[in-house]
Amino acid sequence: MDAASLVLSPLLPVPLIAGLTAVAVAAAALALARGLRGWLWRALAAAGLAIALLNPALVREARDPLTDIALVVIDDSASMDVDGRAGAAEAVADSVRDLSERDATLEMVEVRGGRAPDGTRLMDVIQRGLAGIPRERLAGVVIASDGQVHDAPSDGDVLGLNAPLHHLMTGDPDARDRRLIVSEAPRYGLVGEQVTFTLRVEDEADPGGTAVVTLSVDGGEPIQARVAIGREVQVQAEIRNRGPNVVQLEVEPGEEELTLINNRAAVSVTGVRDRLRVLLITGEPHNGARAWRNLLKSDPSVDLVHFTILRPLDRDDSVPADELALIAFPVFELFQLRLNEFDLVIFDRYRRRGILRPLYFENIARYVEDGGALLVTTGPPFAGPDSLARTALAGVLPASPDGNVIPGRFTPRISEAGARHPVTAPMAGGEADWGPWHRRIGGRAVSGETVLESPDGAPLLTLARAGEGRAAVLLSDQAWLWARGYEGGGPHDELFRRVAHWLMGEPELDEERLTASVSGGQLSVTRTTLDEDAPPLEVEWPSGASETLEMSEAEPGRFTASTEASEQGLVRLRSGDLTAVTASGPLNPREFADLRPDPEGLSMLTDASGGGVFTLGPGVNLPDWRRTRAGARQAGPDWAGLQRNEAYVVMSAERTPLAPGLLLAVLMLGLLAGAWRREGR
Repeated sequence: MDAASLVLSPLLPVPLIAGLTAVAVAAAALALARGLRGWLWRALAAAGLAIALLNPALVREARDPLTDIALVVIDDSASMDVDGRAGAAEAVADSVRDLSERDATLEMVEVRGGRAPDGTRLMDVIQRGLAGIPRERLAGVVIASDGQVHDAPSDGDVLGLNAPLHHLMTGDPDARDRRLIVSEAPRYGLVGEQVTFTLRVEDEADPGGTAVVTLSVDGGEPIQARVAIGREVQVQAEIRNRGPNVVQLEVEPGEEELTLINNRAAVSVTGVRDRLRVLLITGEPHNGARAWRNLLKSDPSVDLVHFTILRPLDRDDSVPADELALIAFPVFELFQLRLNEFDLVIFDRYRRRGILRPLYFENIARYVEDGGALLVTTGPPFAGPDSLARTALAGVLPASPDGNVIPGRFTPRISEAGARHPVTAPMAGGEADWGPWHRRIGGRAVSGETVLESPDGAPLLTLARAGEGRAAVLLSDQAWLWARGYEGGGPHDELFRRVAHWLMGEPELDEERLTASVSGGQLSVTRTTLDEDAPPLEVEWPSGASETLEMSEAEPGRFTASTEASEQGLVRLRSGDLTAVTASGPLNPREFADLRPDPEGLSMLTDASGGGVFTLGPGVNLPDWRRTRAGARQAGPDWAGLQRNEAYVVMSAERTPLAPGLLLAVLMLGLLAGAWRREGR
């Protein structure tokens, strides 16, 4: 394509040329006013001088026209997977691609993105696409999105566009959807206490109706309640475990649903324990009593109530009782009135001597079965007729004596079950460095798991569940040697602190447990079990899709499985009878809070650029594409414009001066001579 143009290359600054020309014109006007006959010749000479100083030239160019570029932005966020929106976006891209193939002056650049952990982020995607396009060649920006954009700017000129931006909205604008919104949720709660959540159910299809909301904690027993739609209501859940508790809330499906993903919500509440109350009853003074007291007092979360029986009732040494005790032993208050206030009861070398009546032992057994915790550390009395095993506690104790007290040096060891049990597994393999004990109580395990045993396999420490509660028996009174560091000592504090916390229901120490986490896009699941094998892992993703994974043993008692976390939301897991939930990405993704198409999502950008918003609808009604002039109207009710910029590259240029200096000099001399002659007559 050839083109010619007039180009000026001034020999002096243009303001100076204009000033000289103005002086010459003024002089000519004055001459005219005085009636001088040479004024015209002088004016023509001044004009010639001005033209010479402007130095005009005719430039002929050989131009290569450049194509215009249309930028197509495809929103690929999670909300685009709903209601056929992704297919509509592909139809938009295909239509612009067809136009560019038919129009030799138009190219198409396509970019995709928007998926982010905190919603749809399209601005970075748009700017990434614009970065590779010269602005003088930009025909327009076409965005295929449902309008659920969470980084839309408040200033429509932020992109600095000189071409139209069109929003082609995917999805049905009349779609209705039921949504569950958690307005308020606590971050912390006391274990065993209720926490309150404020929630609201929204449903355009049934604004005045009711819906059933289901609530569960860590996949446990669900609680249901019927709530009014459109109104904020409060529901409560009990925090059962220390640490993270995932509270799941779900509303039943409505009459019209875009997706069931936003019918669910989840909140992580960190469970914290109030100070734990431990009752320690020492049956008689002995070397290990102080070790137990020091261990429990060293834990800042424990409130310890400790009683030591200095003289049994059957001993008569003529010393008045009020001189042997600072306070009377409040057996009725402790074992009848306030027993349920304690998280753990410990009997340390206790023997039956009439201090506690049979009724109180029945209360303790009932306390354990109802969810309490009991630890019995034995001594020689446990093997005799005064043994606690001859009380109502026999029904909850995991071990019973055989009547023998066995002296002799031996080193305890972790049993096969103990190597898999979370309480003792971290200590397995370190027995070679442990110091010896010198006495044990003969007995047998009647329930639960023996985690610590003697070299000949006899039980030393047995843990068991009894009803809703837990109980443990230590068949030796020599553990205090470890606390004193005798011949190297042993893991006294670690072992018995873990035993105490297992008894009080610490979830991290449960022998059967399923946990999961998502990190770096990878779902990792761990199954703790005492069995030799773990059942397959069933994974249910937020979309409802499921898969089954085999679990492999990473170490004794711990099986693991992992897979790519391809979806965001709440992931449900099941392995045998155990269930768990975890969050892939945010617990309540912003992307799914409202899945209805939003025509106003990009309105600031479309209004500022002169573009339009087009609703595609279920039938994907695409607008007609028109090539428009820059500065003209760029959108109509059913058409969208992509402007022609007429950009080009100059391949070659030829310059021809229009005012040669010598010719102008001769011409001006002639004009001045004419003026002189005219005026001289």
